[in-house]
Amino acid sequence: MKFTSTALAVCLATATAFSGPARYAPTKNVAISSALHMSTVVETPAATEQSEPTVMRPPINLPWDSVSTQLMENFGYSAADLANYDTLDTNKEDLMKLYRAMQMARGFENACNQQYMQGKIRGFMHLDNGQESIPALVEYAIKKEDKKLSYYREHTHAIASGVDPGEVMAELFMKDTGSCRGAGGSMHIFDKEHYFQGGWALVCEQLPYAAGAAKSILLDRELKVSDDGTYEKQDVPPPADDDRIAVVFVGEGGAQNGRTAELLNAASKDNLPLLLLVIDNGRAINTFTPDIARNSNVFEQGKHYGVPGLLVDGMDAAQVAKGGKAVIDYIRKGKGPAILQVHTYRFNGHSPADPEHERGRKEEKAWARQAQDPIKGFEDKWISAGMFTEEELKEARKEVLAEVKKCVDFADKSPMPPVELAKELEFPDAPDTDYNLREGPAFADAVNARTIPADKMATIQAHIEALRAKATAGEISIGDAINLAIHEEMLRDPTTTIHAEDLQAGSSYDIPKLTQQTYGKGRAADEIIDEGHFIGKALGEGLNGYRPIVELMNTNFGIYGMAEISSAGNTYATTGGKFKMPMTIIGAGGTAPNQALGAEHSQPFHAYVMGIPGLKIGTAASPAAAYGLTKSMIRDNGPCFLFAPVKMMKESKGPLELGKCMPLNKAALLHEASAEAVSSGKAVTVLTYLHGVKESMMAIESIQEEGFDIDLIELRSLKPLDMETIATSLARTHKLCILDESTKSGGVGATISARVSEELFDLLDAPVKRLCMDDAPVPYAESMEKAVVKRGSDLIEGVFDICTGKW
Repeated sequence: MKFTSTALAVCLATATAFSGPARYAPTKNVAISSALHMSTVVETPAATEQSEPTVMRPPINLPWDSVSTQLMENFGYSAADLANYDTLDTNKEDLMKLYRAMQMARGFENACNQQYMQGKIRGFMHLDNGQESIPALVEYAIKKEDKKLSYYREHTHAIASGVDPGEVMAELFMKDTGSCRGAGGSMHIFDKEHYFQGGWALVCEQLPYAAGAAKSILLDRELKVSDDGTYEKQDVPPPADDDRIAVVFVGEGGAQNGRTAELLNAASKDNLPLLLLVIDNGRAINTFTPDIARNSNVFEQGKHYGVPGLLVDGMDAAQVAKGGKAVIDYIRKGKGPAILQVHTYRFNGHSPADPEHERGRKEEKAWARQAQDPIKGFEDKWISAGMFTEEELKEARKEVLAEVKKCVDFADKSPMPPVELAKELEFPDAPDTDYNLREGPAFADAVNARTIPADKMATIQAHIEALRAKATAGEISIGDAINLAIHEEMLRDPTTTIHAEDLQAGSSYDIPKLTQQTYGKGRAADEIIDEGHFIGKALGEGLNGYRPIVELMNTNFGIYGMAEISSAGNTYATTGGKFKMPMTIIGAGGTAPNQALGAEHSQPFHAYVMGIPGLKIGTAASPAAAYGLTKSMIRDNGPCFLFAPVKMMKESKGPLELGKCMPLNKAALLHEASAEAVSSGKAVTVLTYLHGVKESMMAIESIQEEGFDIDLIELRSLKPLDMETIATSLARTHKLCILDESTKSGGVGATISARVSEELFDLLDAPVKRLCMDDAPVPYAESMEKAVVKRGSDLIEGVFDICTGKW
C-alpha cells in the first residue's frame, strides 16, 4: 500500500535535531510462535489517520502477561516474585528516569545526525533512533561496576551507562576532550570509570571479549582481589554482596554469527554472570534478517546450553525495564548467563551513507517512525493512565534537549588532539623498557597462599627446580624454557592467566604444562578449538586488570583469530590510552626445510601479523631467547606475539640465564665476521630468524671454506625492528643477505629490505639479497618443497653471489 505524498515527505526526510515523530498507538496482540521463528501473522491495528500498510515485519504487541509467563517458565520466577517488578508501574520517579533516558538517546542521536550533515562528525556513524527502550533499561537496571561491551551503534549505551554525553559528542567531533581523545570515533566509545568497554567495529567481535570480562568478575572473587581507585588490582576482596555482571549488546542479525554459539557454550560451562542483550530490529545491516537467517529467535538459542531467554516488546519501555531487570536479577543471584531479546525497529539506515536499496527498508522505516515509536508509546500510555501530564513530559524533554545542546557546544569548542599523540599511543610501554626493573604485585605471596594448595605448590616448585637444573646444565628445550618462564611469571603475578586448547595435556610442546593442575581452571583455561574465541576471551580479561597468556600450539591456527589479534593491537590507541592490553600470544610456527607439514601448517603467520599496529612481535630460536622474551612479554602492558620454531621446540637445547628478561626491541649478533673478511670485502651481514638461525649456523663453516664470512644476526624483534644493530653491522660489511621464512610478496624480508634501502642505503655496496620463500604454497613432498623453502645451501650460494656475482 502506498503512503500519501505528504506522509512520505515527512517520514523519509532526515530527522531534524531534537524532534520526534507523530503519535501512534497499536491496539492488538500477537502471540509468540512456538516454532523457531517469529510469527508473521498479525491482526491489523487501527491507525489514527489511515490504514496501516502491509509490513514485512509486523509488531508483536507483547503484553506483560506473556512476558510474565516466559519468566516463570524459563527463569523459575513465581507470580509473587514478579509482583515486585510491577511496582515500576506506580513509581513515578523511575518512570520519569526511563522517559528522560529515552529522550536523551533520541535527542543525542538526532544532534549527531545534524552535526554529521554539517561535516563536524565524519567517518562511519550508526544511529540508534527507535531503539530507545534499550538505553532506558541500561540506566534503570545496570550498575556502574557492571562490565558493558557494545558494538558500533553504542552512543546511547555509553551515555545510559553513565559516560559523560559531552565527552561522547566530543569523541565524535574528533576532539581531545572526547572519551578516547579523538582516537576512537563513533564506533569506539570507551570509559574506564564506568566500565564501558566499547564500541567494537567488527560484527560480533565483542562477544568473546564479554566472556573474558565476565570471567574477570569470577577471577576477582576467586583470588579475592578488586580494583583500586586507579582500576589496578589490589589485595582487597570484592564486597560480600558483589553481584556484578557483564552485559554485551548485539543485533539479531549479527547474532547469527558463530561467535554466539561459542559465547553461550563458554558462559554456560563457566556459569558466567553474563547478559546477552539482543537488539532485534529485524535488519542485518539493512537486509531483512529472515532473508538470510532461518531463526531470528535468538532468545531461544540458549536452550541447547541451558541458558534461558526472554523476549520483550521494545515499544513498551516499562515492560522492557521490568522484564529486563528480572533477567538481570537472575544473573546477579549467581544462576548463570541469560539472553534478553528486545523486539524493536530502527528508524534510520545502517549509517547516513547507506543507500537503503534493500527489500522493504524504506517503507518499513517510514511506517515504523509513525507506528512504532517507543517514546510516543510511553507518552500515550502514561498520560492516559494519569501518571504524567503532557506538560510534565514536555518540560522533561526540554531539559534533556538543553543538555544535548550543551554537549554539542562543548564538543564544538574543544581543541583537536595534538599530532604527537598518534605515535605516543602506539605502545603502552616504550620499546626500550627494561622489564627486569618491573616489580610484581606486593600481594602475590598472599594470593598464592590462599589459592594454591600446599601439595600443588610443592609439586610446581619441584617442577620449576627440575627445569632450572636443566637450564643450568644447558639441557633445557625451547618448549620447557617457555614453560619455566610462564610458571615463574604466574607465581610472580597472580593476575596472570593462560588459555590454550589441549592445555591439561600440556599442548604439543609442554608450554602450558601443569598450569591448570597448579592454578586451577579459573586462571588456566582449557579452551574449545577456536583460537579466535579464546584470544577474544583473553582480550576481555586484559581489559579488566588481568594479564592473559594465549598458547596457540601452532601459530598458523591464529588465522582463526585475526580479528581479535588486530583489535588487541589497536585497543590502547583506539581508547586514547585508557585501556592497556597486556596479552601475550605464544606458539610454534615458521617453515623449516623438510618439515613435511604441507601448506596450511607452513604459512608465515608472523608476516601476516606484521602489519597490525600496536603489536610487538618477537622470535626465539634458542631456549635462552624463548625464556627471556617470554618473561618480558608477560610483563609488558601491551599485546605481544612470540614465535618459536616448530621443528626446534624439543631438539634445540642450551643454557639460559635464570631470572633475566630480554629486551623486546633488540636483535642478537650470534656470529661476527672476521676482521680479515671485513677488510677484504668478503663479509656479509645475514639477517634471519626461527629455523633460519639453525640453517645459518650450520652454513658458516662452508661459507668460510669459500673464503667468506658473515655477521649472523638473529632478528629476535621483528617489530619494532632493531635498525641500530643492522646499521652497525652494515657499516662493517656493506652487504646484506636476508634468509627469510616468509614469502617474497608481503614477507618479513620485503619489509626489512625496504627499510634498509630507505634508511641505510649509503651503507650498501650491493643490492640487498633476499632468500625468501616462493609465493607458491609450501608442498608436502620434499622434492617440490625445495623449490619454495630456502635453507643453508641457499645462503652459501647467496653469500658467494653477493660477494662475487659469479655463482
